[in-house]
Amino acid sequence: MAKTEPFDYHSVEYEQWFSENHFVFLSELEALRKIVPARGRGVEIGIGNGIFAVPLGIGEGIEPSGPMREAAIEKGLKVLDGVAEDLPLPDRSYDFAVMITTICFVDDINLSLAEARRILKNDGFIILGFVDKDSPVGKLYFKNKEKSIFYKDAVFYSTAEVNELLGKHGFVISDTLQTVFGLLPEIKEIQEPENGYGRGSFIVIKAKKISE
Repeated sequence: MAKTEPFDYHSVEYEQWFSENHFVFLSELEALRKIVPARGRGVEIGIGNGIFAVPLGIGEGIEPSGPMREAAIEKGLKVLDGVAEDLPLPDRSYDFAVMITTICFVDDINLSLAEARRILKNDGFIILGFVDKDSPVGKLYFKNKEKSIFYKDAVFYSTAEVNELLGKHGFVISDTLQTVFGLLPEIKEIQEPENGYGRGSFIVIKAKKISE
């Protein structure tokens, strides 16, 4: 069952996080902009209220939370009700699929990645943005997850674990960027992303689907 309850009932707190952590959001967005293709048909799986999709130019999405889906539709996005494990989308129909802070909320990450692969064209790309569980922010989130509205039921992954899962599901890594250096209250400007992982808390991975 999709973990939508926090997003169904706490949209104000969700919006407040992005307001309070404005430069964290902009730093994450900067890393994503360097990796998300400017052309081609793309879809965001777990599009939320569209806060990333709009500036990234992604016009389509999947979202199981009714209130979040409605908010995204109000922004002019085409959003379908659905979950990552059972996408209501045809085979080999997208050039790229994006999941931003979504993998920690899915019920089955293996099925989610298999579904993402299914909807991608041959040589299409999956792009994952997530908080590395081994990073300073990831460790803090994990330590305090029982107190968190949004992360209480989340499952965090390390970059190494994500890389292994992508390989298992027929993807090959092409790019990895990291950003969010330091704890969130310390970030007072947009940070320039760096290649690789191990220092930043927010990781963006681009992986190519191996042709069938």
